[in-house]
Amino acid sequence: MDRRSRVSGVLGLPLLSALVLGVLVCDWASAATAAFDAEVATKAYLSTISVAARARSDAYFEGGYWLLLWDLLVTLGVCWLLLVTGISASMRRIAQRVTGLRFVHSVIYAAQYFVVVAVLTLPWLGYESFWREHQYGMSNLTALGWLGEQAKGLGITLVLGSLAVAVIYALIRRLPGSWWLWGAVVSFVFMGALATLAPPLLEPVFNHFYPLPDSPLKHDILSMAKANGIPANQVYAYDASKQTTKISAHVSGLLGTVQISLNDNLLNRSSPEEIKAVMAHEMGHYVLNHGYKGLVWSGLENFGGFALLFFVYQRLQRRYGQAWGIEGPEDVAGFPVFVAIFSLYSFLLIPLDNTVTRTMETEADMFGLNAARQPDGFAAAAVQLSEYRKMTPGPWEEIIFYDHPSGWNRIHRSMVWKAQNLPSAQVCP
Repeated sequence: MDRRSRVSGVLGLPLLSALVLGVLVCDWASAATAAFDAEVATKAYLSTISVAARARSDAYFEGGYWLLLWDLLVTLGVCWLLLVTGISASMRRIAQRVTGLRFVHSVIYAAQYFVVVAVLTLPWLGYESFWREHQYGMSNLTALGWLGEQAKGLGITLVLGSLAVAVIYALIRRLPGSWWLWGAVVSFVFMGALATLAPPLLEPVFNHFYPLPDSPLKHDILSMAKANGIPANQVYAYDASKQTTKISAHVSGLLGTVQISLNDNLLNRSSPEEIKAVMAHEMGHYVLNHGYKGLVWSGLENFGGFALLFFVYQRLQRRYGQAWGIEGPEDVAGFPVFVAIFSLYSFLLIPLDNTVTRTMETEADMFGLNAARQPDGFAAAAVQLSEYRKMTPGPWEEIIFYDHPSGWNRIHRSMVWKAQNLPSAQVCP
């Protein structure tokens, strides 16, 4: 054998070994891929939830369907009470005695309205957001702590809500034929301002936000953010555990106020893989411009709502205005009529709203799976959410009542992604 033959023989042995090994790896990988069944894996994750836990979360979530109806009925009942008893007209007279400036007396009326409504609905809110939450183990608030949260919310409403009401009634006085159109525009601007100001000004009213300590997890979250064009140099945690047992996170803010935040329940109860999966989902909302899309959708809804308000309010005011003590369309004492009409309109749009939101949540799920590449982490997080979300609804039930994909859909989607993105799928031709 000459030198060339000897060299070829020596080089051929590793090459032959590599080819044989490659065939074996491909055979093993193909067998592994074939063995992985997304349906079976989905059932395996769902089987980790006990029958008792499933029944409890189903009861909690299904009870929320009825709360939607009762919230509407309570709102309509309070509005009716304020009108037929003359309380609304009395509040307007009080405001008029304080000042002759109509904008200011609209602010004073609105402040009275929000306080009176808060008092009248306190028992119902106490049941809905305190007693019931404790009944299902979702709340960590004491009664005093819960009242403090309600007071903070009322304070914000008194400032921002009263100003918004005064602006709408100023439009009615100045533009009696087109106020509904400009009202929709103003409400759109107002919602955009709230979304922009929420991270730096409003969210800290309810929770303490603090930078997440340096760790590999924080590095991974920021690396994922930068890789997807999110202009954030910090990750914040906040003390949601003082209020709730639920896990949560968000990438909030518009127009340069973006903030990446996760609550301490997620931080303390979840694995790094679960946290990265959840944070990638939240980043998906930012990258896919869901904040802006949601704002536009709300603006379109408000356009329809204000048009309906203009059409219906005038007829109700002409028919019942004298009995209710409402002096004309521009009289702020008619505000409960506004609230009643908008509440009914919003209630009827719940299935459509849920479908729009659920679609964006599905998009964020897919983005998160591709960004974090943690299908098991995402599935495990979905199992955690089963504490307060029904996992396997019927098709129409999900369409009407779900503003997120069901737990089954999220786990199944993760397992399908896993089946299609196993390393073996990239090894074999």
